[in-house]
Amino acid sequence: MKKLLLGFLLSLTVSGAAYAAQAHTNTGCGLGTMLFQNKADNSIALQVLQATTNGSFGSQTFGISSGTSECQQPGKIAQNEKLNEFVRANMDNLAKEIAMGKGETLDTFVEMLGVNPAQGDAYKSSLQANFNNIFTSDKIVLAEVIDNAVAITR
Repeated sequence: MKKLLLGFLLSLTVSGAAYAAQAHTNTGCGLGTMLFQNKADNSIALQVLQATTNGSFGSQTFGISSGTSECQQPGKIAQNEKLNEFVRANMDNLAKEIAMGKGETLDTFVEMLGVNPAQGDAYKSSLQANFNNIFTSDKIVLAEVIDNAVAITR
């Protein structure tokens, strides 16, 4: 039985070494990956240790959302935060310019939404035509404005 167990553990170690380049892919990013990534023995056990450390400390989740711990923050998160801040700071101007169908604030808003520049004027016209569907009340919050604007067919 001991020989069987020893053989199994040896095969895990050998197969883990064969997939050493895959370790970072398997465990992603985070504290565990950073602490244990440069070890010569990149076995399954080491990858489990990396993943367990990442999960125990929540560093992988935090790293992904903040762009730290060798994680890359998804572009949409950063873009959405900038868009939210922009709309928060310019809500009144944005409402006026959507109603008019033109203006610098509206131009920036459309660009931040990722609208193709060739379709920008048509999209601004669609926003203007659907003003009441975007600004549905006087007490509307920025997330609803963004969601409503995105829902308008570009």
